[in-house]
Amino acid sequence: MMRTRPLKVALLGCGVVGSEVTRIMTTHADDLAARIGAPVELAGIAVRRPDKVREGVPAELVTTDATALVKRGDIDVVIEVIGGIEPARTLITTAFEHGASVVSANKALVAADGAALHAAAEANGADLYYEAAVAGAIPLVRPLRESLAGDKVNRVLGIVNGTTNFILDKMDSTGAGYSEALDEATALGYAEADPTADVEGFDAAAKAAILAGIAFHTRVTIDDVHREGLTEVTAADIASAKRMGCTVKLLAICERAADGASVTARVHPAMIPLTHPLASVREAYNAVFVEAEAAGQLMFYGPGAGGSPTASAVLGDLVAVCRNKLAGATGPGESAYTRLPVSPMGAVTTRYHISLDVADKPGVLAQVATIFAEHGVSIDTVRQSGKDGEASLVIVTHRAADAALSSTVGALRELDTVRGVASIMRVEGE
Repeated sequence: MMRTRPLKVALLGCGVVGSEVTRIMTTHADDLAARIGAPVELAGIAVRRPDKVREGVPAELVTTDATALVKRGDIDVVIEVIGGIEPARTLITTAFEHGASVVSANKALVAADGAALHAAAEANGADLYYEAAVAGAIPLVRPLRESLAGDKVNRVLGIVNGTTNFILDKMDSTGAGYSEALDEATALGYAEADPTADVEGFDAAAKAAILAGIAFHTRVTIDDVHREGLTEVTAADIASAKRMGCTVKLLAICERAADGASVTARVHPAMIPLTHPLASVREAYNAVFVEAEAAGQLMFYGPGAGGSPTASAVLGDLVAVCRNKLAGATGPGESAYTRLPVSPMGAVTTRYHISLDVADKPGVLAQVATIFAEHGVSIDTVRQSGKDGEASLVIVTHRAADAALSSTVGALRELDTVRGVASIMRVEGE
């Protein structure tokens, strides 16, 4: 039997995502009510610019006083899609204190301060859901913290930023350089006017922190995530990857150590074999590969950003939170019982692709190989080419610790016969 009194929802932010949330709540009101067991009513929408034209948004619901909106005692759920740290953090905690549960798409805030937000939610008997914070419409958070709650996740490997995947895909498919591919991404609306958060890996690092925390039941913040962007990836790197039967992707990688005593979380460009499922992820799509002990290998794929996909995830959380409200219960909160430390990047082991510019004369390869051996880094393959006194060496290593590789490269730079290190890239997915 459906309850007739509606659950009241406050919306913070009415940009691309917020407008789409409003549209879906309005046009699919009957379906949402049937799925929840009670009608849901949009009770207020907080915005910064009230005079902006927002098609389909009821003007009588618009307010600039977000604080007053979340303090209303009749609000059951607050949807936060304004982003950033403040005022989002204060508004969310205020909502908890006044009895509301929260659905958020705010990856930056959850990655930086998730533990405190979960504690505030628990203290007030409220829910904090944030499926939309990680990969748009792709269900990842709920499968990790609910569907796989009885399993042991050992690795999460994925493409979690559509802008960077579009850029790298264009570099791979057309031979374009980074700047040209970025210009195309901007023209098509995939990249912001200031693309720093995407291309320097900040967006992906926030998502990696959230995924690692949920997957490994430990606290991981964005400050724990090693981050490298893709601005240094060149057309030559893409070409080298092709010669190896690989492609280049900006990956978020969260791993449990073999002995189970620690975890790592990192974001950086990497070569992956064309045979790996992630290699076929094109354009602005996202995909995440999860490896668990009992479930085995799982892959989640779909649009990772945009108004409609993100709104889909927000509405899915809204239905879950509203159901909990009706049942007088709350859903899963923070699970950080393992208290595993996050190891530094220097302890991570992987394969490497290194391109060196060297003098074209006898003995250079032997010198370089000696440096690798002295630092405990084993060489898998070498490709050498050169003319007119200049040459290049392309070396692929076996698995080595990041710290050992760094010291190797430092020693190589000291050799008179090494003119420069053209590029270094990790090789993953094997």
